[in-house]
Amino acid sequence: MLLRRASIEDLNDILEIYNQGIEDRLATFEEDLKDTDYMENWFAVHQGRYAVFVAENADGKITGWASINPYNPRAAYYGVGELSIYIHREFRGTGIGQKLLHVLEDEAKIQNFYKIILFTFPINTLGLSLYRKLSYLEVGLLKNQSRLNGKFVDVMIMEKLLFNQEYYL
Repeated sequence: MLLRRASIEDLNDILEIYNQGIEDRLATFEEDLKDTDYMENWFAVHQGRYAVFVAENADGKITGWASINPYNPRAAYYGVGELSIYIHREFRGTGIGQKLLHVLEDEAKIQNFYKIILFTFPINTLGLSLYRKLSYLEVGLLKNQSRLNGKFVDVMIMEKLLFNQEYYL
């Protein structure tokens, strides 16, 4: 498996995987499928320190992607990145997410992020298992955060500190 920075040529595959996540209702409150224009705008924001990585199998198929996203535009949050990760439904549970997260965390450190946060659904058992395995801590639960398929859904907040406090003193 090849893990690499995403290129503009990968957008159709990233779009397919993202739309699977929207359809499967396990990882996002998004309801409307996205199109190429949306992904081109999204990719333009994900340059420099807001990196996107893809996992490519031996057949050259993109099997998953992960990104560091802006958390908050305030200067105080410069070192906090928000995580997104989506795995092609045919390859979920095969270890791709763990490999992508390791690469993403390494890049986050290079880009001077000290913390990664994520928001996930408690029903996303594969995702929760992965995050817990990689030492992400549950720090909060937003009850009835929104509706999905006509039902209220909770959102769990998780975080991982990439450096200890002494690193920044």
